[in-house]
Amino acid sequence: MTTAESSTPSSWTPSSWKSRETKQQPTYLDPPEAERALKQLSQLPPLVTSWEIESLKGQLAEASEGRRFLLQGGDCAEVFSDCSSSIIANKLKILLQMSLVLIHGGRKPVIRVGRFAGQYAKPRSEDMETRGDITLPSYRGDLINGVEFTEAVRRHDPERLIRGYSRAALTLNFIRSLVDGGFADLHHPEYWDLDFLQHSPRSEEYQAMVEGIGDSLRFMETLAGRQVGEIDRVDFFSSHEGLHLLYEEAQTRRVPHREGWYNLSAHMPWIGMRTADLDGAHVEYFRGIENPIGIKIGPSTSADRLLELIERLDPDNEPGRLTLIHRFGVDQVATCLPPLLRAVKVARRKVVWCCDPMHGNTLRTDGGLKTRRFDHILSELEQAFDLHGAAGTHLGGVHIELTGDDVTECTGGARDLKDDELERSYKTFVDPRLNYEQALELALRVAKRIRNPKV
Repeated sequence: MTTAESSTPSSWTPSSWKSRETKQQPTYLDPPEAERALKQLSQLPPLVTSWEIESLKGQLAEASEGRRFLLQGGDCAEVFSDCSSSIIANKLKILLQMSLVLIHGGRKPVIRVGRFAGQYAKPRSEDMETRGDITLPSYRGDLINGVEFTEAVRRHDPERLIRGYSRAALTLNFIRSLVDGGFADLHHPEYWDLDFLQHSPRSEEYQAMVEGIGDSLRFMETLAGRQVGEIDRVDFFSSHEGLHLLYEEAQTRRVPHREGWYNLSAHMPWIGMRTADLDGAHVEYFRGIENPIGIKIGPSTSADRLLELIERLDPDNEPGRLTLIHRFGVDQVATCLPPLLRAVKVARRKVVWCCDPMHGNTLRTDGGLKTRRFDHILSELEQAFDLHGAAGTHLGGVHIELTGDDVTECTGGARDLKDDELERSYKTFVDPRLNYEQALELALRVAKRIRNPKV
């Protein structure tokens, strides 16, 4: 019996989640309209393939053993209007630059997983939003409604499911074209430079690294008398929070020559903090798909509950199946993380531990803007390395909200961005992201810790 045959429960179907309590789902006022959109979505070609999914799972299995490092990054929430060549290319560039830094400094292969091509739905604390005398549904991401505060735009519109699928397909197609066309060629990492990187205080360190990699490759090829194979392209995988279950179900299918069901909307969907109820709809859906999956865990996650979640989602203890993405905040990580590390280690569960230093460190300025302090983000990440080292486990990845654009959303970093400078280029509709300089600075520090966790 194969792993796939044993991992999909006989009682599970792509729609069995409907018998469980659901959270964070849209309310469509015209059910037949929604049914038509979902039927169309279910008949469209898949966005990813099962062999890509299995390849990612195999690489994550190596990360669980400390032989690879996971870099998962991208927008907090994608918006349809950002489906443009320049924005996608800049996002790809910064992820490539970060992975280059991690490979060079950490001396490990890097798994590149983007928060793109599907990160269109967001959980919200409140179903409704009130401004003055008007109350309308909260903005739940472009997959569901729009950000403009009008009744027509805030309506939950099922046609947005098709628009979201189309933009995800366009994004993936463009990324694949860039990668296959040599955009990620390690012989020419200078192609990845963002025009404004030259203004970064870290630019000289990065440029020296780029030149060193180029020199090393040329030296190796001179000795070998031929070009180093497979160095002109890299793998890129997609991920998003699997929040909108009707959208996910419509793209969950069987494939030829493999057992089980695959979610073909992304390589690696994840379960968020608000929907990780053991007997809830999201856990029920995720337990039956063959994809590698992520689970966000935080201060409210007890060791017993985490072990129950792991058992429900990965009863066969399959390497590469689960990535535990911990997000506690700078003030709580030292207290909350160690009991979970001990419990999972004692249970001998094969998981990838990944640090999300963003979501636990969100705050508001005096002016009301959401922001995150770079020193808080870096501190949580540094503490995570230390805590894993003390527990005899290893941090296998980092999960970051970032953009390749010159935004001002998080304070601090090498330029020491201040609260009163945020409005210069504050663009996010949901959570603040690291800009290109801050992301590169973080990668430089992470690379040093991968290579020497005691630094």
